[in-house]
Amino acid sequence: MSCKINLIFLLLLPVLLTVGGCWVVTNPVYVTPEFVPAPTADSGRLEVDVRYLAEIEPARTSRQRGSLDRAATYIADSFAMAGCALRAQGFTVDHVEYRNVICSFGPQDAPRMVIGAHYDVAGDGNPGADDNASGVAGLIELARMVGAEKPVLEHRLDLVAFTLEEPPHFRSENMGSYVHARNIVEDGAQLKLMISVEMIGYFSDEPGSQAYPMGFLEWLYPDRADFIGVVGGLFDRSSVARVKSLMAVNGDLPVHSINAPAALAGVDFSDHWSFWQNDLPALMVTDTAFLRNPNYHMPTDRPDTLDYQRMALVVDGLYQVAIGY
Repeated sequence: MSCKINLIFLLLLPVLLTVGGCWVVTNPVYVTPEFVPAPTADSGRLEVDVRYLAEIEPARTSRQRGSLDRAATYIADSFAMAGCALRAQGFTVDHVEYRNVICSFGPQDAPRMVIGAHYDVAGDGNPGADDNASGVAGLIELARMVGAEKPVLEHRLDLVAFTLEEPPHFRSENMGSYVHARNIVEDGAQLKLMISVEMIGYFSDEPGSQAYPMGFLEWLYPDRADFIGVVGGLFDRSSVARVKSLMAVNGDLPVHSINAPAALAGVDFSDHWSFWQNDLPALMVTDTAFLRNPNYHMPTDRPDTLDYQRMALVVDGLYQVAIGY
């Protein structure tokens, strides 16, 4: 009898390991949080913000300090109109001054939640509409929504526009997000979570429009680029599940998540990397970038390639996270 049980176990073991692995990676959510009535993101304003940033010339690379300053000033002015506490976080790289732009709501001495997006681009001639004017426009619209609704926050909400995410400073201590993460550590502040908003504007309903870094993932996720993704480290299960459930609460846009090691291509390709390097909790919200958008880091990454209606739904989800996490 015991031999039969052992044989059955051995036969079932590959199945159990496969099912368990899928469960770990996809992190299914079974509890739906309560929907908090909220203002809805304005797709028209999102498009206006994306177009302004994408039309700055020369392109917003680290070499074009004037273009970065124009972008930072536009972001700061937009944040200020939303009614938040505004400040610039300056730092120097290679004898050049750069700045992050920070918009804060809620009690200033409370534990912090950081939602950030980078406003620089990769390469001359790249308008960077999806990468990452879309993420910055989402931050600006989120500030407008919070400022208009004035929710009671138990945490400090910092909306941060980072600079120097792209090469040649990518994955280095020169990144604006690294400077910000290091500042949090040095301040001894408590961070609930950081969310990197990395490309949120490109969607497609065409079959086969979504790719994945490894073939087996095609069996676990849709082949259409019609969803937003929540990306976390292998052991960030609770934070990913909470963010995914909050973003999906209104049910208007599919939300999928992945928990995977940084070795999987793309998992740490944004500003949350800086927070991981400083042992701070962080994840990414993304349209999956180069895995679906053929205009990634190209001159064709233009405003007219984006879907502002679905982008607005992403921002609606981020609002639920910002006030409900």
